[in-house]
Amino acid sequence: MGKTILIVEDETVLRESLAELLGEEGYEVLQAGDGKAAYECVLQRPVDLVLSDVRMPEMDGMSLLARLQQTAPETPVIMITAYGTVEMAVAAMRAGAHDYLLKPVQFDDVLLKIERALQFGQITRVQRVLSEQLAGESQFHNLVGRSKSMLKLFEMVTKMSGVTSNVLLVGESGTGKELFARAIHYNGVTRQRPFVPVNCGAIPDSLIESELFGYRRGAFTGAHRDKIGYFEAANGGTLFLDEISTLPVGVQSSLLRVLEEKLVVPVGDTRPRSIEVRIIAASNRDLEKMTEKGEFREDLLYRLNVVKLTLPPLRQRKEDIPLLVQHFLQKYTAQMNKQVQGITNGAMRAMLNHEWRGNVRELENVIERAVIFAEGRQISVEDLPFATADMPDDTGEDLKEALRQFERQHVLYSLRRHRFDKAETAKYLGIGVSSLYRKLEELGLPKNPEEQTPPG
Repeated sequence: MGKTILIVEDETVLRESLAELLGEEGYEVLQAGDGKAAYECVLQRPVDLVLSDVRMPEMDGMSLLARLQQTAPETPVIMITAYGTVEMAVAAMRAGAHDYLLKPVQFDDVLLKIERALQFGQITRVQRVLSEQLAGESQFHNLVGRSKSMLKLFEMVTKMSGVTSNVLLVGESGTGKELFARAIHYNGVTRQRPFVPVNCGAIPDSLIESELFGYRRGAFTGAHRDKIGYFEAANGGTLFLDEISTLPVGVQSSLLRVLEEKLVVPVGDTRPRSIEVRIIAASNRDLEKMTEKGEFREDLLYRLNVVKLTLPPLRQRKEDIPLLVQHFLQKYTAQMNKQVQGITNGAMRAMLNHEWRGNVRELENVIERAVIFAEGRQISVEDLPFATADMPDDTGEDLKEALRQFERQHVLYSLRRHRFDKAETAKYLGIGVSSLYRKLEELGLPKNPEEQTPPG
C-alpha cells in the first residue's frame, strides 16, 4: 500500500475528485468533511500527509493545523485556499503548513506538491531519528563531533579521568578549548571540586599577579580587604588559564614557581599557602615558536605540556558540521521558543563549503542569527551572513540524494550498534536479511567490519 493521504474538504465534489486522482496514483486516501473529523481520524491512525481546505464548518483548516503541529508535527500539511485569500495561505505557511494550493486546483500542481511534501516529511522523520541516535554517540560533555579527530580527542579525555596531570590545549580561536577543559574536569576525579576559568588576556598586566595569587589588605592602593586569588579558589580542582600566551614574562616566572613548589604567596604577604591545583592551559598561538623568540619560558611550557591536545579547526572536520547545525538548531529554537523547520539543502551546502575562520563559535553565531529570522520555515541560503547571489537555495532539488545520505547514516549506525550482525541489524530496521544485503550494496556500505567504509 502506498502513502496515506488525508483529504479534508467540505466541498464534496472537489474532495471526491482529489480522492479519485490520488487513488489512481497509488496513494491510500482518507476523507473528512471538516477539521474536527479530520483530527479524530489522525488520532486513530497515522497519516503521511494532510491536504486541507482553510474554510470549513466545525473546525477550520487553521485550527486543524494548530492541533496537528502539537500532535503530529512531522506530518506535512498542504492548505487549499481560494484565489482571493492568498494572505490566508501565507498565514498558514507561517503557522507551520508545508505548502498551499489555490482554487481552482490544478491536478498536476497537486501531484507535484504532494510528492515534494512527502519527500520532505520522510527526510524530517529520518533526520529526527538520526539526530536522536547520533546525539548519544556524538556528544561528549557538550562537545559535538564524530569525525576521527574528535573521537580520538574524546578517547584521550576519557583516559585522563583518573589523573590530575596538567594539560595544554592548543587550537585556533573558536575551536572549543574551554568546552574541552570543562570536559576534562567534569569527566574525571575533579568533578566534585571547583572549576575556575580565567581569561589571562582580559586582565591588565598590573593586576594579573594579585588576581592569580590573591593579596593582603593594604598591599596596594585600593586593597581594603584580603582577597583570595584564582589559585586558592580552584584548590583541589582545576584552574583553566585561557590565552596563557598573553602572560608577561615576569608573571610566567611566578607561575612556574607555584607549579614547582605548590605554594602560593599572596601579594603583600610573606606566608606561603599550600595548594593542589590541576592546570589546564590554552593557547591559540604557537608556544614553541614563542619560546624560541624568548616570549615564553621554555621550562614553564614543559610544566604545562604534560598532556597536549590539539583541537582541529572546523574546516578540517566538515563531516561534523551537520551535527553541529542540528545541535545549535535545537539549542536556539528551544531557547528562543521558535519554530524552525530545519535547513534547506542549499543552505547546508553553503555551510559545508564555507571556510569558517571563526570555527565552531562562528557556526553557532550563524545558526543563532538564522533562527531569529527563519520563524515558521526552513533556514535558507538568504539567512546566512556569508551568502552571495550565486548560491542556489535548492529547496526542492536533490531531496532523493539527501534522503539517501540520511538512510545511509542510519543503516551504518545500525550495523555498528549490532556489531555487524546482519540478522539483528535487519530485525532492528524492520526488514529481511536479504533486503538488508541489497540495501548495503545500494548504499555502498560495508558488509563486514573489516571492510573499508566508503566516504558518505
